Amino acid sequence: MSMNTSGSDAYKKQILYELHLWQQKMQRKPSVLDVATKELQAKANRIIPEKVHQAITQAIKQMTRAMMTGSGLITPRLILSDATLEARETKIRERIKFYRSTAAAEGAATGFGGILWGFADLPLWLAIKMKMLFELAAHYGFDTQDYRERVFILHVFQLAFSSQEHRNKVYHIIDRWDDYKHQLPEDTNKLDWRAYWEEYRDHLDLAKLLQLIPGVGAGVGAIVNYRLTTRLGTYAMNAYRMRLHIQP
Repeated sequence: MSMNTSGSDAYKKQILYELHLWQQKMQRKPSVLDVATKELQAKANRIIPEKVHQAITQAIKQMTRAMMTGSGLITPRLILSDATLEARETKIRERIKFYRSTAAAEGAATGFGGILWGFADLPLWLAIKMKMLFELAAHYGFDTQDYRERVFILHVFQLAFSSQEHRNKVYHIIDRWDDYKHQLPEDTNKLDWRAYWEEYRDHLDLAKLLQLIPGVGAGVGAIVNYRLTTRLGTYAMNAYRMRLHIQP
C-alpha cells in the first residue's frame, strides 16, 4: 500500500511528536489507578442485572462476527486522490467530529430513558464506532474488503477499550502488523474471533457501565459517547500513522 505522505515539515514534526507520546502511553505498565478502575468496573458489573450482561455479550459477539465475515457491512471506497497526509488528516478529524457528535446525540436520547434505553444504546454506539473506523481506514488508503484490514480494525478497537495490561499486548501486535498479518489464516472460520469480543465485554468502560445502572445513567449518555468516540478516533489515527511508517 502506497500513499502520499509528503507535506510540510512542521506538520510531520507535530504528528511524530503526537505519535511518540501516544506510543509511550500504550506501552506503560499498569498503574495503581488502572488497578483501582478495574475493581470499580467489577463492582459496577455486579450491579447490572444478569439479563443485561447476556444482552451486552450478544451485541458485542454479533458486532465482532459481522466484522470478521463482512456480513452486513458497507465497505467504503478507497480515497484514491493524491492528497497529502496533512490534507487527509484534516478530513479525518472532520469525520471524527461528525461521528462523535452523532454518538453523543444518540447517547443523550437513549441515556434519558434509563436502563432499557441505555442498553439499547450499546449496539447503536458499536455500529457508529465501526462505521467511523471503516471510513478512517479508507481515508488512510487501506482496503477493508481485505478481511485482514478488518482484523486490524478490531485490534484498534481493543487497544482503545481494554485494560492497560491487555493494551500492552495489542500494541505490540499493531507495532509489527506487517509481519503479523501474514500469520492470519486464509479462512476466517479458523480465526479465534471470541478473543476479540471477550476482552471488550469484560472491560466495558466504567462510564459506559454507569450509564446502564438505574438512577445513574440518565443524562450521562451524551458525555460518555462523545468522550469514548473521541478516544477511539485518536487511537485509530495513531495506529494508522504507525502503519504508514512516517519519516521526518
